[in-house]
Amino acid sequence: MAKNNRWLLPDGVEEILPKQAWQIESFQRQALDLYRSWGYELIIPPLIEYSESLLIAMGSDMDLQTFKLTDQLSGRTLAIRADITPQTARIDAHGWPQSGPSRFCYIGTVVRTKPKTQLSSRLPIELGAELYGDASLHSDQEAISLMLATIALAGVERVHLDLGHLGIYRGLVAATGLAADQITLLTDAFERKAATEVKQILCENLSDQKLIDMLAALVELNGDLSVLAKAKTILADAPAAVRQALEDLDTIAQWVSQRFPDTPIVLDLAEIRAYSYHSGLIFAAYIDGVGHSVANGGRFDGIGKAFGRSRPATGFTVSVNTLLPQIFAEQDDDLIIAPHSDDTALEQCIADLRAQGKRVVRELPDAGKPSNCGYQLVLQEGEWQIQALN
Repeated sequence: MAKNNRWLLPDGVEEILPKQAWQIESFQRQALDLYRSWGYELIIPPLIEYSESLLIAMGSDMDLQTFKLTDQLSGRTLAIRADITPQTARIDAHGWPQSGPSRFCYIGTVVRTKPKTQLSSRLPIELGAELYGDASLHSDQEAISLMLATIALAGVERVHLDLGHLGIYRGLVAATGLAADQITLLTDAFERKAATEVKQILCENLSDQKLIDMLAALVELNGDLSVLAKAKTILADAPAAVRQALEDLDTIAQWVSQRFPDTPIVLDLAEIRAYSYHSGLIFAAYIDGVGHSVANGGRFDGIGKAFGRSRPATGFTVSVNTLLPQIFAEQDDDLIIAPHSDDTALEQCIADLRAQGKRVVRELPDAGKPSNCGYQLVLQEGEWQIQALN
C-alpha cells in the first residue's frame, strides 16, 4: 500500500466517528435498560475462543464466516466470533445454568470474513436478547415484542415484519428421502426463490406427485395473512409435523396482527435463509429505505446440546450499524466552551453543568476554540451564563 493510502480501511470495515458513536452509545444504553426492565441479564462473551468450542455443531455457514488464528500460548486454533448466539448457548449450559427459563441480553461487535449483504458491515455491532428453557409460543411472542420495542427506541415509526417457519420446508424435505447432495441443490434453489429450478430438481428426483406439488407450491406461498388459508389447503396431506408448524405460524401471525395492528406482516413459507442452528419460527424486521433486514430472530431449540444441555430457545439480534441512519439525526451541537480562567465561580458553574449532563470543555489559550462548540460561557452581571456562539 502506498504511503498516501495508509488511511484506507479494508472493504466492509468502517470506523464510527464522534457524533454517530455517541448516538449509538445512547441507543445501546436505552436498549440495555429496556432489556433489564424485562428481566434480561446482561452478558459479555469473549471476542475470541477455541474454534472447536465456538464452531461446534454450528454448520458450514458459520465456519465460512469465521476468522481463525493460532494461539501463541497454546498452539491451538482460535476463532473470532462471527455470531454471539453460540456463546450465549454455552453460557446457558455451563456459565450460568438455571433450572427454569433464562433470559440473556448482549451488545458487542462480531467479525465476519464476508459481509452478509453487499452493503453490510464485516464488523457489525449486534444487540440481542435470547430466552432459554421454554418451548411455548409465548416465548416467541416475547421475543418479537421486545425486538419491535428495541427498533422503536431508534425512532423508527413503521416496521415491516416477515414471518416464516423452517419446520414447513424441513418437514416436507424429510419426507422425500432425498440424498444429502440433492437436498443441498434443492435448498440452494429455494433460497434463490428459483421456482423453475425447484420444480426441475423435484421432478428429476421424486416420484411422489403430492410431495412434488407441495414443495413446488411453497415458492409461491408468500404475502399477507390470506396466504395461510391457501397453505392449509395445499398442505392438507403434509406430515403432521408440517401441519403443526403451519398452525404455529398461523397463531403467531394472528397474534402479531392483533397486538401490533400498525405493523404490516409478510408471510413467506419458502424463506429458509437462516443459520443452521435455527429450528422453527423465524422472523425479520424491515424498515423503509433499507434494502435488507435491520433485525432477525427465531427459534433455535437444542442449540446447547453440543455443550451438554439441550434446551428450547428463541431470540433475536438487531444490527446497530444498519439502524445507524435512523438513530443518527443532525442536531445543533450542544458542546459548551468555558474560557481559560481561575475564577472559582466559573469552576463551580462548570461542575454544576457537567453534573446536569451538559458537555463543557475548557478553552486552551494557545489553541483557540474547538470548531464543534455551539455555546460558550460568558460572564454577565457577575454571573456565568450560557450563550450561543454566532
